[in-house]
Amino acid sequence: MILNDPAILLSAFTLGFLGSTHCLGMCGGLASALGLNTQQTRTRPLPSLLLAYNAGRIFSYCIAGLIVGLAGFWLSQQLAAFTLLRYLASMMLIMMGLYLAQWFNGMAFTEKLGSKLWPFIQPLGKRFMPVKSIRDAIGIGMVWGWLPCGLVYSALIWASLEASISGSILIMLFFGLGTLPAMLSSGYFAQSLNKFIKQNWFRSSAGLMMIFFGVWSMPIVQLAFQKLLHSAS
Repeated sequence: MILNDPAILLSAFTLGFLGSTHCLGMCGGLASALGLNTQQTRTRPLPSLLLAYNAGRIFSYCIAGLIVGLAGFWLSQQLAAFTLLRYLASMMLIMMGLYLAQWFNGMAFTEKLGSKLWPFIQPLGKRFMPVKSIRDAIGIGMVWGWLPCGLVYSALIWASLEASISGSILIMLFFGLGTLPAMLSSGYFAQSLNKFIKQNWFRSSAGLMMIFFGVWSMPIVQLAFQKLLHSAS
């Protein structure tokens, strides 16, 4: 059960936090547009719209986590491949650690996975623009949550390999929560946070942490550790 392994949730949060600079590049323009529309319509304060937008975005991540979780769970039951999926999930975590440390950019291919789906989803956002209410902000956030993003799709692949519906949802929830500090920040704080996240020592340390979690989550490593503890006792 993923709740018994907080390292997985910490890894998901770290992935979202370190990847939030990428999120700012793809979604930051829309967040700025929310502020512009607020000034024009004077209907809601900017913080409320930003919170609503990000709530909708993270909700979409959770829905996507539910979908891939169902697929992963079904696959594990049909093929009796739970152990294999655990190894694949561990390898995915290691690859994302290498990506975050900027030592390997093999995750870039994932952005192409949603490129065929996005043209069908994007028009739905037009009914919520211009954003004049909390409902509009939530709606546009839910649409924008499906934006083809390599980071999001990498997290979804990882979540699907957990072979657990609740585990997949939790991974995407904590991934989304990790993006919040950057998405909700503005002005000097945003610049400082962005500068801090991009520091080589921080990215390398976080990448190494995720690589360690990936190795640790391998069934053979955990079995060896349990045997070591048993022999020591």
